[in-house]
Amino acid sequence: MNAGRRRKQTRDGARVAVPDADPTFDVVVVLLDGGYASTGIAPVEIFASAGVIWNWFTGEEKHPRFRVNVASLDGRNVQGMCGLAYKTNFAIDEVKKADIVLVSASSWSLHDGVAKNAKLKAWLRKWHAKGAYVVGICTAVAFLAESGLLDGRVATTHWGVADLFRQTYPKVRWQTDRFVTEDDRVLCSGGVYAAVDVSLYLVEKFCGREVALQCAKSLCLSMPRSSQAGYAAIPQIRVHSDEKIRSVEEYVRANFARDLSIAQLARRASMGERNFIRRFKAATGFMPGNFIRTLRVAAAKELLEADGAAVQVIAERVGYSDHAFFRRLFKRQTGMTPGEYRGRFARLTIARTELARGPAGAD
Repeated sequence: MNAGRRRKQTRDGARVAVPDADPTFDVVVVLLDGGYASTGIAPVEIFASAGVIWNWFTGEEKHPRFRVNVASLDGRNVQGMCGLAYKTNFAIDEVKKADIVLVSASSWSLHDGVAKNAKLKAWLRKWHAKGAYVVGICTAVAFLAESGLLDGRVATTHWGVADLFRQTYPKVRWQTDRFVTEDDRVLCSGGVYAAVDVSLYLVEKFCGREVALQCAKSLCLSMPRSSQAGYAAIPQIRVHSDEKIRSVEEYVRANFARDLSIAQLARRASMGERNFIRRFKAATGFMPGNFIRTLRVAAAKELLEADGAAVQVIAERVGYSDHAFFRRLFKRQTGMTPGEYRGRFARLTIARTELARGPAGAD
């Protein structure tokens, strides 16, 4: 990651170079023969647009947030599905820098695709070990699974190959109802449009929500779909192996608007309350109450962006009958009042996610 320099106009009209506080990130998109090239081209265009198109539309100085390169296994051009050929910048072995590595969809034949692209496995492990975010789109999730990066981790893929992937890679925690999953810098998405979902998800993760919303609106795209997008606004839960706590996490995510007590959650985990609190904090990094409040604020953000309902109504939909407490909590977590947040972000939003349509128990 590298910081650059931007031009700033002084009071006397001169333009001088000033240090740029916003870093530029390196993205490598790997295109594979025989696949849907749109699952690689769409991410290229989204990452290349962040900080550029919106700025151009609004008369601001362009500030690219990502450097994007396209690679193939051997540096040669790629023949995609439908007979389209695509030019690449270099071979994967020539990649020097990468904050994000994204692999586009391969052919529908799982075994043929894995055999033809076997060298990807070690290469993906290397970049993940270096700290890069590694992303598989649609059928390319198979390469992440083959590399071992998905063992014990949450993943998704296209519904059409979901059963085959479950049988072939039983160590993976498949959640194929999701469009996007993230687990310890390993991301998966299912289907062609999900390449857009995961790209905007990463723009938000690396550059912030406002940049992602600006990018989406500039390209006339919706923000990431499915409940995963709602969790983008909260800190990622650390990876852990406590299955009882994981089960409670999933229950809370689905029911955060309900009246959830520590005693109730402890019973679900078959634990005493003090032991439950200790194990939940050790596994997730959150106290149970803080986890619930963070989920509620994340859902409230989405509703404020997409829904014109009064703040009091939104507070109740995410689980707070005490409207004053909700406002204080929201400001403490975001630095803004609900009204200020809506004024800043609602004008940028085109379409929202399932949380914005109402969390469980909020009807």
